[in-house]
Amino acid sequence: MPKIEKSAGAIIFRRENGKIFYLLLHYPSLTHRSEKSFWDFPKGHVEKKESEIDTVKREIFEETGIKEIKILKGFKEKIKYFFRWQGQTVLKFVTFYLAETPQKEVKISSEHLDWCWAEFKKAYSLLAHQNSKEILKKAHSFLEKIYCKKSLTFSTISEGEK
Repeated sequence: MPKIEKSAGAIIFRRENGKIFYLLLHYPSLTHRSEKSFWDFPKGHVEKKESEIDTVKREIFEETGIKEIKILKGFKEKIKYFFRWQGQTVLKFVTFYLAETPQKEVKISSEHLDWCWAEFKKAYSLLAHQNSKEILKKAHSFLEKIYCKKSLTFSTISEGEK
């Protein structure tokens, strides 16, 4: 019987000159389910008596230093996967939310190697895991629909990339 873990995370984006940039974190090897380093979204374990949203906000701050965050209503995606950790099979459930920030500067925690803001195609190519790629596609599609309907109502940020 596998051990069960529950996590929550976010696809974080910011806008600049009409473009959407997604935040990716570079995880070292031997973390989570990979034998080599990989790029992914910020996420972490849901602690006892903590809501998923509280987990997302806490993890975003702990992993990126980002304080100013707006979680968008209407986007919530769940994935599950198995991995082996210390000889044990783990079944992990992760709920992802979509979050906007005006903050460009990121201060990663010691558990990460690097970070980057990337447009959709670059972010998609950097992501190592297929389920992360699918979540990114869904998030990007969701944002495109919002922008078409609401005519660019999100804040515009006029700064360069990392």
